[in-house]
Amino acid sequence: MSDAKTPFELMMSQAQEMAKAFNPALTTFDPKGFEKLWPTMTKDTMEMWFGKGISKEGLDAKTRLLLTLAGLTMQGAQAETPFRMTVRHALEAGATDEEIAETIAQMSMFAGIPAMTRAMELAREVMADRKDDPT
Repeated sequence: MSDAKTPFELMMSQAQEMAKAFNPALTTFDPKGFEKLWPTMTKDTMEMWFGKGISKEGLDAKTRLLLTLAGLTMQGAQAETPFRMTVRHALEAGATDEEIAETIAQMSMFAGIPAMTRAMELAREVMADRKDDPT
């Protein structure tokens, strides 16, 4: 067996060394921890930023966030933190678990089953966290 690394593994190793040199605390950085620093916006705030504040006759925040989930699913749900945050915001804007799942499932026809499966896994994590949270 060889200790040779793939180009991706080499790049990740170098990035970890650079982060460690820049700030030793970054060696244990967890993106999920970063998510906890960014609170879920209230429905009123989302309506102001993403909903009818843009156009009185336009899409509401819930619809805009479901469309965002569709787009993130189409990308293969690669951006995990923004995906999870969008699920949280969609739930706060009034989307149901079923609406989120249906939005993601609809994208399977365009993005493929692997992208849909990954997106469903991430959405389920958020939904499970919400149900485990006593607040």
